[in-house]
Amino acid sequence: MATKHPTWNDEDWLLLMQLYLFKPVGVKPIYSRPMVDLALELHLHPQVLYEQMMKLRQIETPRMERLWQQYGNSPRRLAKGVKMLRQMKGFRNADVFYDGVEETVAEWEQDFMPLEGIGRADAYGTRGMMPVHLIMILDQYFRLTPTTMVASTPEVKALARLLDITAETVVEVMDVFQICDPYLKRDAMMVSEFLLPCRLIWQRFGNDKPEKLAALAAQLKAYFV
Repeated sequence: MATKHPTWNDEDWLLLMQLYLFKPVGVKPIYSRPMVDLALELHLHPQVLYEQMMKLRQIETPRMERLWQQYGNSPRRLAKGVKMLRQMKGFRNADVFYDGVEETVAEWEQDFMPLEGIGRADAYGTRGMMPVHLIMILDQYFRLTPTTMVASTPEVKALARLLDITAETVVEVMDVFQICDPYLKRDAMMVSEFLLPCRLIWQRFGNDKPEKLAALAAQLKAYFV
């Protein structure tokens, strides 16, 4: 029998089941937006939710069987149970998380939080720019040459549409990544609000194998679709 995740609570099954039953019914992509939103609420990595959702689908244990018997064919009962959970005061320290207490926020959670000072919804989509945007742009950066990192390049336009930002913003971020790129040896004299966050993303991914970043970006695409 699979080992229980150390930070998983039994009441989490109800929230996960409700997400599983959202149409189209079934296991959701790891980084689909509803999966990420629930992961942020529970402070559990989306990969953990994905693995638990696979267990939920398989119904291999008596507990899973009882859970499905009780809630699987009763959306109203399930919704009521989920509502009660979310009304619990201090459920999974949600208040602490949303107050921005950084020591309680894992690195992956910060990837889905607005960049400080760059979170203008009117300029960068409904949720503002987040590190996850920069991760996607860095992946595309490694697929282009400096001369093609312009707003008219089809790949830049397509990425901008996917991320709900302008092509000019994609280009600005790529320009910053060129400063971070040790192989280009560009002059570091540049003024951009993206300079510090891009440096942090480069430190995490820029010197690693591009294949790892490409695999992550392929999964993250589900968040923006």
